[in-house]
Amino acid sequence: MSGTFVPRLRRTVRLSWWRTLGAFRSGVHRWRASLQIRVVTSTLVVGTVALLVLGGYLSGWIRDGLFDERVGQLLEESARAAQQAQSNFNAAGTPTPAEVSALMRDLVYRLQSSGSGQPEVFLRRAPGDSPILVNDQVTNEALTGLITPELRAAVQSSDKQTWMSVAIPQPDGVRDPGILVGSLVNVPTAGTYELYFLYSLAAEQRTLAFVQQVLAAAAAGLVALIGVMTFLVTRQAVRPVRGAARVAQRFADGHLSERMTVKGVDEMATLARSFNDMAGSLQDQIGRMEEMSRMQRRFVSDVSHELRTPLTTIRMAAEVLYAARVDLDAGAARSAELLATQLDRFEELLADLLEISRFDAGAAMLDAESVDVRDVVTTAIEQAGPLAQRKGVWLRVELPAERVVADVDPRRVERVLRNLLVNAIEHAEARPVEVRLAQDNRALAVSVRDHGVGMTPEEVAHVFDRFWRADPARARTTGGTGLGLAISIEDAHLHGGRLEAWGREGHGAVFRLTLPLRAGLTIGDPPLPLAPPREPREVAPTDRLGPAAVPDLDPLEAP
Repeated sequence: MSGTFVPRLRRTVRLSWWRTLGAFRSGVHRWRASLQIRVVTSTLVVGTVALLVLGGYLSGWIRDGLFDERVGQLLEESARAAQQAQSNFNAAGTPTPAEVSALMRDLVYRLQSSGSGQPEVFLRRAPGDSPILVNDQVTNEALTGLITPELRAAVQSSDKQTWMSVAIPQPDGVRDPGILVGSLVNVPTAGTYELYFLYSLAAEQRTLAFVQQVLAAAAAGLVALIGVMTFLVTRQAVRPVRGAARVAQRFADGHLSERMTVKGVDEMATLARSFNDMAGSLQDQIGRMEEMSRMQRRFVSDVSHELRTPLTTIRMAAEVLYAARVDLDAGAARSAELLATQLDRFEELLADLLEISRFDAGAAMLDAESVDVRDVVTTAIEQAGPLAQRKGVWLRVELPAERVVADVDPRRVERVLRNLLVNAIEHAEARPVEVRLAQDNRALAVSVRDHGVGMTPEEVAHVFDRFWRADPARARTTGGTGLGLAISIEDAHLHGGRLEAWGREGHGAVFRLTLPLRAGLTIGDPPLPLAPPREPREVAPTDRLGPAAVPDLDPLEAP
């Protein structure tokens, strides 16, 4: 039984702890997310602290006032009672010890009944004053312990009244506040005696407790009133702001006809009218921009389609000239070769323009299927192999031994990798290009790195822009269209992935493609780093490797 109770208790405590922590975090989040709650709680905290300080000060001031006033009254009363007792003793003449004892007993009870609140009276013989012994007279023997030796010494050494605060025990265990006043009187025949009056301050304590309760109730009511007033005031100010935020959110989501409700002529109404004017102006501008963009996309698409027919005719004529170039003179033959090359590039440009226009129009479709991405990487490397051989660039490929299966469009992923490889080979300056593939439980990543000229941070920020080139004076040896990376990043976004770049001038560049393994998965940290783990060293000419070789499936390392 005990063996299962302890684990169950631990689970219960742990569950309670997590629930409490979750409730606390939820409360903190709600407090941070609501301006009204923050203002109300801040006002209540400040108001409560101020009322506590003020209430404490008033309570102390009232307590001290009641105590001082009551002590003054009791000192005057005890002084008159001591004077009356001394007069009675003086009028007694020279009585016998028995008469003195009776006189003292009668006087003690008479002083008790004549005093306010019926104080306890103690008449005690001062030590070493007279050889005649007369017993002490007290009204309550149980309270004689309140007369401390220090008080007796102070009374015996002074001809004035001496007093001290005491706590008077009650039968129910409660201790009431009180004061003990002492003075000296001369008793005929018996000598000097100490006369003490014990006054209770329970009535004053009850009065102070009542005043404190009234102050506490007033403070609680005032705090509640402050909270309600703050809530109502902040609600009047926050509700229009919340409405503006809600309308702005819907406006940002594409509902351009959303407007705020205008009520009254105050500052919030002015804000609502200004917001509506701004929203109307933005709607007009967005409409004009959408129309211009639509016209631009249609123009690009129409031009691209219309150019296909004359381009086909020119291509047929160019092929005839190119086939007959051996019979032409050197200049005409060279022109035929240039014409064929530029026609190839022109066709690629038209194809890229059509593809870009599809992305702009939102008409690009993803034909996803479950494939082993290693095969897609290998196909892209095979297509880039001839260019790498011509450039003298060695391709280092690292592929995982297990299958990397993902739901992707093989044609688009292959096009992205081909663009990255061609770009890396062109800028590698005969140094190795590294291709790596890795995956985790949510995503896969392919990185392509070269050790060539590299890029500055400013160039990295624009590398995916259309028709952008880092160095306009640099010749484009592969005849690219300037749209490859722009199309690549659109392909990555179409998959729900990312295409990122890193570069450092003189140390090469890295492009990383990250794609989710399944549609709808959120990509966390990519399984491959973007920047190199340490400062890359510049490859010396003697370290340059041989021409590219195309791997099958196993990684191919440099010899």
